[in-house]
Amino acid sequence: QVQLVESGGGLVQAGGSLRLSCAASGRAFSSYAMGWFRQAPGKEREFVAAISRSGGTTGYAASVKGRFTISRDNAKNTVYLQMNSLKPEDTAIYYCAAAPTAYSGSRQNEYNYWGQGTQVTVSS
Repeated sequence: QVQLVESGGGLVQAGGSLRLSCAASGRAFSSYAMGWFRQAPGKEREFVAAISRSGGTTGYAASVKGRFTISRDNAKNTVYLQMNSLKPEDTAIYYCAAAPTAYSGSRQNEYNYWGQGTQVTVSS
């Protein structure tokens, strides 16, 4: 069992930055690939970024590539999402998720642990 708790969301102006954190507890964090997803009002949950359990492989949605960076610190059982050059369309609830694989990318069905989410609101 893995428990995930996101933090770092908030209200920011367009062009600003936020850093989301996801702290994991429970079974060995380094055994899990991690991902960030988001869900805007009235829309389906979508993939944002993913990282392999070693941290050596990352992947991004086209809409955030070049602006967002995913990273992890296995010693701290934490995965991060650095978000720069934020746009109003980035407004959503952001969720982190864990998959018992080496790397799961955007494949949501492989992530079997999810956090409760953190709200990110970008004003224009």
